[in-house]
Amino acid sequence: MCGMPSAETTRASVDEPDLVRPTKEDPVAATGSELFGGPLGRRALLGTSWWTPVRIIALVAIGMFALGMVQKLPCYDGAWFFGASSQYTHACYSDIPHLYQGRGFADGLVPYFDKLEGDMEYLEYPVLTGVFMEVASWLTPGSGSIQDQEQVYWMVNAGMLMACAAVIAVCVTRTHRRRPWDGLLVALAPAFALTATINWDLLAVALTAAAMLMWARSRPLAFGVLLGLATAAKLYPALLLGPLLVLCWRAGRWREFGTALLGAVGSWLVVNLPVMLLAPEGWSKFYTFSQERGVDFGSFWLILSQRMETPFDTDTVNTFATVLMLISCVGVAALALTAPRRPRFAQLAFLIVAAFILTNKVYSPQYVLWLVPLAVLARPKWRDFLIWQACEVAYFLGIWMYLAYTTSGDAHKGLPQEGYQLAIAVHLLGTLYLCAVIVRDILMPERDVVRRSGDDDPSGGVLDGAQDVFVLGAAAHPPRHAAHFDGPYVEWGADDEPTKRLSP
Repeated sequence: MCGMPSAETTRASVDEPDLVRPTKEDPVAATGSELFGGPLGRRALLGTSWWTPVRIIALVAIGMFALGMVQKLPCYDGAWFFGASSQYTHACYSDIPHLYQGRGFADGLVPYFDKLEGDMEYLEYPVLTGVFMEVASWLTPGSGSIQDQEQVYWMVNAGMLMACAAVIAVCVTRTHRRRPWDGLLVALAPAFALTATINWDLLAVALTAAAMLMWARSRPLAFGVLLGLATAAKLYPALLLGPLLVLCWRAGRWREFGTALLGAVGSWLVVNLPVMLLAPEGWSKFYTFSQERGVDFGSFWLILSQRMETPFDTDTVNTFATVLMLISCVGVAALALTAPRRPRFAQLAFLIVAAFILTNKVYSPQYVLWLVPLAVLARPKWRDFLIWQACEVAYFLGIWMYLAYTTSGDAHKGLPQEGYQLAIAVHLLGTLYLCAVIVRDILMPERDVVRRSGDDDPSGGVLDGAQDVFVLGAAAHPPRHAAHFDGPYVEWGADDEPTKRLSP
């Protein structure tokens, strides 16, 4: 590895990047590394054997995913099938086995085309997620008891979702070329392992992580196609187009944004248009269900509704939540256009998805999966990441203990309403904390650990090192730097490539 350049200005290497070692710059990472032999040395022979960072992190991610499957073992052995509250007291609930029969897969019904019995007339998931669920049902033998089939269906889905988890870890590891070891944050995230098999969110998360990697490699069309597919699996990935629009506006990269937008719209239509035309009522169920759904678990709206004598009706909550989200979008756009330096794409991507989670009328525990890869790219600091993860684990336990309390009758086993409200508050505060430190990094770029290492925007693709062509307010002035900052920072805008030099 090369040492810190001694010349006043030096081009950042692309072909042979000087890898950043978290155990050298992050005290928490250095302390944790003692479990595995201590911090990585400067002369360690990286890349000279099969054990590259990407492969190590992928295997760690698979191992943690397997531990998450083990955590579901009490439910797999019977709690999903016997007793109203045991799947909650063991904190091992999953939608997957229940929906195998509840959404007609056990009976061979075709999603979106065949009506279901009961209150839910059609499958209430986006089309690509429905395809994922259907493929898993094809791989599930139709013989044996319904319990046996549901167990196999969960195992098949778990195997497919494990592949998604590995893709996420690999994509995050490769997005920041000089910081591959940041991928360990994804692989070791406890909330990631605990929630990975609750639902099918990992499909959309994997496609979004792959899209972020493509944008980092300056491939806007591939980014758009993957983001469109991710949006066909879950709605939230479409939110990333907003921050990208503002950043491309500031950098004058309209062609690249247009290419990405066309790719996203095109791939979304390829997946959705056939179902939209042939089964419009079934196709629209996801969107109508999201609109008609009342205040639900995990949101601050639930705390309000439980504490108000006359709770807001669903339409009022929809209106207020939309207004709050729009205000958040305006705030993120203003931050992007007025910050002393153009924010990194991953920073704004995290903020906009977090804003949606914070203002939404429901927060299922697996929604944390949406944020984990973005959090690692936006703020790869072990202390802050683990603080946030601790809050999410507390919420994960809180919701199941609350459901155990409400389903255990007079026994009241679990967490009462006030305790669950506290768990929601912990989740909200943890997410707000991570948002706050990311906003601070944007306003004070010298506090950003990625830029302290000498990069501009390694996940920014064509935005990395690009000149600003449209700025507002504070962005027109030179960036502020900490009085005692003595690390490298990046000057951008010269020949569209980032330049690294020592601070004076």
